[in-house]
Amino acid sequence: MARIAGVDLPKKKRVEYALTYIYGVGLKSSRDILAKVQISLDKRVHELSEDEISSITKEIQAHYVVEGDLRKKVQMDIKALMDLGSYRGIRHRKGLPVRGQTTKNNARTRKGKKKTVGSK
Repeated sequence: MARIAGVDLPKKKRVEYALTYIYGVGLKSSRDILAKVQISLDKRVHELSEDEISSITKEIQAHYVVEGDLRKKVQMDIKALMDLGSYRGIRHRKGLPVRGQTTKNNARTRKGKKKTVGSK
């Protein structure tokens, strides 16, 4: 099993899709990485040699912010918005949708389980 950036990649999947299991690497960046290290998109993870795995790892470390560092950066950005008191920061603090969605009928994922206000 290949381990890149602290993530175990699934053995049977094609490399281009397996790399997307790494937080911060999407399909486009996965294809860019494989193009730079000259590895075929059709290869499966279990077919990769140690040299190929190390070259992918070096490429990711050199040019991409992934996993823990990226998660920490995102959390710090959200915290900065909250400290500023911006509209988005207030929505994050209240646990409401941030990007303009309506909250009258939906938004249950952000608002949580429905709380019925007393009945007489």
